[in-house]
Amino acid sequence: MGKIVFMGTPDFAAPCLTALMKSQDLVGVVTQPDRPAGRNKRLRESPVKRLARSAGVPIIQPRRIREEAAIQALRAWDADLHVVAAYGQILPQSVLNIPKQGTINVHASLLPRWRGAAPIQAAILSGDRESGVTIMLVDAGLDTGPTLAKRSLPLAIDETGQSLHDKLSLLGAELLGEALPRYLNGDIEPQAQDDSLASYAPQLKKGEGEIDWTCSASAIDRLVRAFTPWPGTYTYWKGAQLRILAGRSGEGVAEAGRVVLSGGSLAIGAGQGLYFPTTLQLAGKRRLPVSDFLNGYREFAGARLGA
Repeated sequence: MGKIVFMGTPDFAAPCLTALMKSQDLVGVVTQPDRPAGRNKRLRESPVKRLARSAGVPIIQPRRIREEAAIQALRAWDADLHVVAAYGQILPQSVLNIPKQGTINVHASLLPRWRGAAPIQAAILSGDRESGVTIMLVDAGLDTGPTLAKRSLPLAIDETGQSLHDKLSLLGAELLGEALPRYLNGDIEPQAQDDSLASYAPQLKKGEGEIDWTCSASAIDRLVRAFTPWPGTYTYWKGAQLRILAGRSGEGVAEAGRVVLSGGSLAIGAGQGLYFPTTLQLAGKRRLPVSDFLNGYREFAGARLGA
C-alpha cells in the first residue's frame, strides 16, 4: 500500500476521498481555500476539507498550488501517488514531478471525449447517449494523459447536470477503488488517448444560460437540463430576468419566444417545436410551478420573451 495525497474540492470529489480513507494510506489532502458564501458572505469550507478535517487528515489550502510553501509541504508528505478529483487548479510540472508513481485524475467523461472543465454539461448539451468516468495519468496537457480505466453509464432522457454529477461522482469513486490498487501493483498498462477523437468542454460562464428561442425546442430542453443547477437558464420578460428551471420539449408551432397555450398547457415557441416550462422564477421572487405562475401573472400568456 503506497502513501497517497488527495487533491479535490467540491461535492464531486468527496466520494473519492471517502474511498481513499477506507482503503489507502492517506497522508494529506490539498483543497482550495475557504470561500465567502451565502448572503452573509461568511467563509465556507469545501466539502473535501470538511470530510478530511472530520477524519483528522492533514490539510493544506494553498491559494496557488505552485507556491513554494505548497511545494515544500507536498515534498514533506513524500507520497507515492497524488490522486486528483475536481481540485480546481492546473498542476504545474513542479508538482507533477513530486510523487514517485505519478499523479492520477478522476475525470467525468469518457476521454478523449469532453476534455476540459465542464464535461458533464457538455454531454447533455450535445445529446450524448452515454457518459462515464475515466481514471487517467496527469501530464502537462489538458486531460491528455494516458488512461488507466473507464466506465460508462447511459444518460436518462430527463438527465440534468445535477443528476449526472451525482451519478458520476459515485461511479468515479467506485472505479478509483478498483483501479488504484491494480495501478500501484503494476497490473494496469496505461493506454494513450487518440487525440483525433478529442472534443473539449471549456469552463462555463454565467451568461451562457440565456435562452435563444430561435433554437429548437429539443436544444433548449438540453440547455435547461445541462445547466441545472448552474449556471442556470433564463430569458427576459418585461425587462426582468425570468429563470426557466425545468420543462420539456414538444411538438407544435409558434413564433420563437411567444408564450402560447397548447393542449391546455403553457408553452413557448421555439425555432422548431414548442418548449413547455414546468417551473419558473421571476427575478426577486420565489420559484413557482407554471400553473401558479400563470395564476399570478395572467398577462404572461401571449407575451413575447427575450431581451
